[in-house]
Amino acid sequence: MIQITPSIAIDESEIRLRFVRASGPGGQNINKVATAVQLRFDVGNSPSLPDDVRQRLVRLAGRRMTKGGILVIDARRFRTQERNQQDAIDRLIELIREAASKPKLRQRPRPTLASKERRLEAKRRRGKTKHRRRSVPVPED
Repeated sequence: MIQITPSIAIDESEIRLRFVRASGPGGQNINKVATAVQLRFDVGNSPSLPDDVRQRLVRLAGRRMTKGGILVIDARRFRTQERNQQDAIDRLIELIREAASKPKLRQRPRPTLASKERRLEAKRRRGKTKHRRRSVPVPED
């Protein structure tokens, strides 16, 4: 079991790893050994994930999510299979942890009493200025 959060744990059998040849570091070894790791995790059918976490994970994954609901993570940063495998698993854990944290609801800011009074005073001043610009009616004698 891979422990993600205190309440979420994923069974290793839910993760499929495939080793492929990678470009990048490795020298001549690159042509002989498949060091890159392709991790596949079926988000849609995973019994380990709660529904809200699953929805946020799909949104966070973006292009890494296939149409079938499978999350694909490529790890080819290191020269060895073991380190790339650990890197892929760490990235999966980090992504699920990020999806597990509930987003904070935005609280609408309310204007302060002083700002309301300043706004009303400015409106009064502007109104007075406009009132003074009016033409004065000439009395008829």
